[in-house]
Amino acid sequence: MALPTRPLGKTGMSITSVGFGAWAAGGGGWAFSWGPQDDKDSIAAIRFAVESGVNWVDTAGIYGLGHSEEVVGMAMKDIPEADRPYIFTKCGLVWDAANPYVPARRAGAAESIRSDCEASLRRLGVEAIDLLQMHWPAEDGARLDDYWAALLGLKEEGKIRAAGLSNHNAAQLEQAEALGHVDTLQPPFSAVRRLNAPEIAWCAAHSTGVIVYSPMQAGLLTGHFSVERVAQLHQDDWRRNNPEFQGERLAANLALAGALAPIAEEKGTTLAALAVAWVLAWPGITGAIVGARSPSQVEGWLPAARLELTKADLDDVAAAIESTRAGEGPLRPPGS
Repeated sequence: MALPTRPLGKTGMSITSVGFGAWAAGGGGWAFSWGPQDDKDSIAAIRFAVESGVNWVDTAGIYGLGHSEEVVGMAMKDIPEADRPYIFTKCGLVWDAANPYVPARRAGAAESIRSDCEASLRRLGVEAIDLLQMHWPAEDGARLDDYWAALLGLKEEGKIRAAGLSNHNAAQLEQAEALGHVDTLQPPFSAVRRLNAPEIAWCAAHSTGVIVYSPMQAGLLTGHFSVERVAQLHQDDWRRNNPEFQGERLAANLALAGALAPIAEEKGTTLAALAVAWVLAWPGITGAIVGARSPSQVEGWLPAARLELTKADLDDVAAAIESTRAGEGPLRPPGS
């Protein structure tokens, strides 16, 4: 089933506007887990997304301390090579397997980046990674120039097809661009978290693809959350300690979901699809990474791939954000 695609910067890849996010596929037992997850459910969700036309999967070495990449690799085995999606992953986080709940170190030394890449290639079972991104700015003394040069080197060797940065600001993007083109940026962005507009504008001006994460704000904008459900989250679920799931911020976020629900109903779509489509309406954003733990969750957001919002829709969403005072940042896409 074909879905509309958009060029991913200058990479030569055209991607569907929604991609499958495999963070939760890492399962439980580590610092930023979503709680226990059955590998069979993850594989079923990935394959359903691909069969539905989604042509890229996003994962990272850190997700499940390598397990998410292994699950993605398993999901690919029974998909004919010609039908396989692009695989995007991330590097630069080094964990201690003996202490899985200790947050990973943000490491940028060239040898560490190369080691991360080789390990990801093995776990994914591929000869080359379609896109490898630095997960966070390094905090081990390595300079941005060091780890960006390492990524560019992997690209020249054919180990990776494209190189990008995740969670980096506009000044850092400019610094990296001076050494070699930044193919992609992966920032967080949603109707709640709207603070990356400068980075998105920078990418638009430099033909850099943008794939945003958490467009449904970790599930808060799906319509399936309540104060009671938050209280029942698994003890191993990172969201229990996230500020967006606590106190006044949680109340505002739930109020926003409630205010958006009638807009989604009027459009004949799901709240999840509306939340993702709003993100995709921003100029400069190529695609959104959307997580799912089952095929039914994929069905909830898949309509966003074809959903176009009118000026009136964007007016209604802006009014909902303003009235609930949820999140921070611009109320609407520029030029709308």
